[in-house]
Amino acid sequence: MSVLNLMKTRRTYRRFEQRPVPDEVISEILEAARLSSSAANLQPLKYLVIRTPELVAEAFPHTKWAGYLPPEQGVPRENERPTLFILALIDTDISKGSYSDTDAGIALANMTLAAWEKGVGSCIIGSCDRPWFMERFSLPETVRIHSVTAYGYPTHTSVCEDLTDSVKYYLDEAGNYRVPKRKISDTVRFC
Repeated sequence: MSVLNLMKTRRTYRRFEQRPVPDEVISEILEAARLSSSAANLQPLKYLVIRTPELVAEAFPHTKWAGYLPPEQGVPRENERPTLFILALIDTDISKGSYSDTDAGIALANMTLAAWEKGVGSCIIGSCDRPWFMERFSLPETVRIHSVTAYGYPTHTSVCEDLTDSVKYYLDEAGNYRVPKRKISDTVRFC
């Protein structure tokens, strides 16, 4: 698949099969993160991989899902939950600047694209209980949690469509995600 086609189909996925992501795929996801660009090549990002079923289940209630949808539609049910979480951590001893969030965004794009190439869907979650994760996983005060990304094999589709009147994603009659996107003509100016 071309990179552009990979980007077109790599959407946010929120319902998953209950089969684990293999270690080989996790390694490729982490290698994609390691290879990502970084401001001044400081590489301030670190990662916490939560993959044991018990810990994934324990972490799940500390994440928030699909803010535009009512909980009964947006929150994965017990048999639809992710099988892997990876936390993106910013080491504040390495980077105290404002570019670390950009670094995290680049790394997350690499990671989710690498996962999707293997058929593994993802959902980047910015709204999570950071104090709980810090305490539960004994993270040092020298790291800041940027985000939590959920991974798994999706059980639904997620498709982009032209934005008409609202940016809010929604579920269609089949339970698949429809994601309105602005047209290029609305976002780009050529000089």
